[in-house]
Amino acid sequence: METYIDNAYIKENIRSINTLKFTQEIYIKSTAIYDVCEILKTQYNFQMLVDLFALDIPQEEERFHIIYQLLSLTSCKRIFLKISLKNHEMVKSISKIYSSANWLEREVWDMYGVCFTNHPDMRRILTDYGFHHHPMRKDFPLTGFEEVRYDPIDQKVIHQKTSLAQEFRQFDFQSPWGGSLNLLPGDEKATK
Repeated sequence: METYIDNAYIKENIRSINTLKFTQEIYIKSTAIYDVCEILKTQYNFQMLVDLFALDIPQEEERFHIIYQLLSLTSCKRIFLKISLKNHEMVKSISKIYSSANWLEREVWDMYGVCFTNHPDMRRILTDYGFHHHPMRKDFPLTGFEEVRYDPIDQKVIHQKTSLAQEFRQFDFQSPWGGSLNLLPGDEKATK
């Protein structure tokens, strides 16, 4: 067992631990993420936040899972901290501890809508500032809600509701390698 697991504060905030071959996944309470990261950096030399990303599993009550990947360069160890959040729940930003979290938290907010409190600059990073949705959520439609195009006549960008060029079609054919059960015009030539 790693020594940082024996820390009293970390131990009381652990929900579960999964030990893998070269690393550990530590599932902690979302309210403790800031303090746990601060302890891991100052006392256990996890100097680098390598990555921070999110998952959306809408079937679960706590649908958003945020994963923090920390690296200790002195001991060559890597851990994953995981937290879970409900739909409109906020989590404390760790950008004061790890400066690389600034852009990563902005990306998670922009794509998933997970808000980080005490973040120094919570702006959109990948989508347009007028965009009011979060495209990586599982309930976001594949075609989107609106489309953006440039109108050369008016010489400006126009936002309009998404319109599909054709209706969705239902095909009743089998695999093209197995052939079709229905005869199509011209198929009689293949049987001669």
